Amino acid sequence: MTQLSAAPKQPAEGARATTDSSKALYGGKSTRRITVRDITTAKERGEKWPMLTAYDAMTASVFDEAGIPVMLVGDSAGNCHLGYETTVPVTLDEMTMLSAAVVRGTSRALIVGDLPFGSYQEGPVQALRSATRLVKEAGVGAVKLEGGERSHRQIELLVESGIPVMAHIGLTPQSVNSMGYRVQGRGEEAAQQLLRDAKAVQDAGAFAVVLELVPAELAAEVTRTLHIPTVGIGAGPETDAQVLVWTDMLGLTGGRVPKFVKKYADLREVMGNAVRAFADDVVGGTFPLEEHSVH
Repeated sequence: MTQLSAAPKQPAEGARATTDSSKALYGGKSTRRITVRDITTAKERGEKWPMLTAYDAMTASVFDEAGIPVMLVGDSAGNCHLGYETTVPVTLDEMTMLSAAVVRGTSRALIVGDLPFGSYQEGPVQALRSATRLVKEAGVGAVKLEGGERSHRQIELLVESGIPVMAHIGLTPQSVNSMGYRVQGRGEEAAQQLLRDAKAVQDAGAFAVVLELVPAELAAEVTRTLHIPTVGIGAGPETDAQVLVWTDMLGLTGGRVPKFVKKYADLREVMGNAVRAFADDVVGGTFPLEEHSVH
């Protein structure tokens, strides 16, 4: 298997127990906005951290109050909120609007805005124009784009221009029409390509990289050898951080969800029961009652 350049020595096992908890990304005492520098130092401390998607101000405020340190305004909004079958139709205008809402709903989390399909593939100049909109109009602290070696020049120009970039390799949903939804990095050739992609985004200046639907052993190898944090989604337990789509994690998504999702609540059932109770009260004449009426 192709090896990457050795990363800085990581803290010994158990080092997290002695880390200054006031500096922790999750559960830390600071109320200022988290920055990419904080993400970098978390890797140096050996601290693991959670990331969730968010698409609106109200939901984002709940996650912010709960201490989630990084939120991704993902183009997964296309599937979760906009009614598209894939992320491909999502526009930059939509991402700008959603990202601005999440920024307004938060005060501590680092907000990362996704660059949607068609907003950066033409080259570095188009990527810079698109990313600048998310930074200036929406107020995000960083942007995310898909692709490893093929996106090297885009990442490099954004970083040189002062825009932090989170990269995304492995399964890249914007490429669904060419690669489908399947595990990436299986087999020696595919693993070597994923390792090259990981090194390419690090060399270009990305501050972190998402590894999606990658074999756990390969994700662990990437995590050990990169000096930037890795964020796993369906990539096993050894990445530096974990991200889930919030509607999957909280059970709002209907139907089948990916195997790697752990459902922490069933909001679809809770909301359905509440809606039916409201409807029954209205039909039965028990809402509104006197205490709900204005005189």
